[in-house]
Amino acid sequence: MKKSVFFGTLAAAGLAAGFAAAGTLDDVKANGTLKCGVTTGLVGFAAPDASGKWEGFDVSVCRAVAAAVLGDGEKVEFVPTTGQTRFTALASGEIDMLARNTTWTFSRDVDLKFTFVGVNYYDGQGFMVRKDLGVSSATELDGATVCIQTGTTTELNLADYFKANNMSYEPVPIETNAEAQQQYLAGACDVYTTDASGLAATRATFEDADAHMVLPEIISKEPLGPLVRHGDDQWGDIVRWTLNALIAAEELGVTSANLEEMAKGTNNPEINRLLGTEGDLGGMLGLGATWAKDAISVGGNYGEVFAANIGEGTPIALARGLNAQWTQGGLIYSPPFR
Repeated sequence: MKKSVFFGTLAAAGLAAGFAAAGTLDDVKANGTLKCGVTTGLVGFAAPDASGKWEGFDVSVCRAVAAAVLGDGEKVEFVPTTGQTRFTALASGEIDMLARNTTWTFSRDVDLKFTFVGVNYYDGQGFMVRKDLGVSSATELDGATVCIQTGTTTELNLADYFKANNMSYEPVPIETNAEAQQQYLAGACDVYTTDASGLAATRATFEDADAHMVLPEIISKEPLGPLVRHGDDQWGDIVRWTLNALIAAEELGVTSANLEEMAKGTNNPEINRLLGTEGDLGGMLGLGATWAKDAISVGGNYGEVFAANIGEGTPIALARGLNAQWTQGGLIYSPPFR
């Protein structure tokens, strides 16, 4: 009997959390701003520029959602969160959505009661070392000191990898990427481990970037993407389909350069549905007809956002790889707009 009462209490708490989450769209409209949780600073993904304006690959998702809902990609309040604070900020309602290099996992989706709305970057955990350490493979890191962010999947992956390879390590716990960078450069750890994209972004900020290397091993799957609270399906749909709109726009050839022209109508019905000249997809979301057009207008389609913030023409210099469109051999794919 005690067991059923316990689970009944848990279920009631879950229902209460669900009901509390309902109505996020109304809250965002009433506030006139989208509260978006981001990282404390990871160049290329989310970081304030010299004038304090937030920019980056994850930031662009926040701005696209703000444009879809409020008609203005600038109407965003960016809330910096760490690996430890991000989930509390989302669960408590301090933020409306989280767009912060966060891995979609079973426990986060189910046990923490969040809804991951899609993947905007397929990643995997890697290792960065100084070249003068003299190693060329992660299998040579036995006994190393390792800087690692607490409260992340990285911690568990690291433990699993070293155990599976019969190696030992000494963890140097850190909370933010800036702290990791500082500790690593100061020699407090031999190795910095996090998502490979994060390593590339961090290395790009070093004065002597060529003195450091990312080892070839990728030891995990890290599908990164935005998330919202359980219990508010309308809000989840809005964030999900805004991301899908950016992805579909690239596949369909809709760019920042031709957006206005295509929005007048084309001979492709899916483009017309996407941009609001046919059907009423916006109305189904509780948004205006031009919601997707407004989202795309902020930074262009998915490919443009990638290229501008983290692509091969930027200091981060990431190739598309798995993050190419499905038509180009990658995993980026949007369900149909119909």
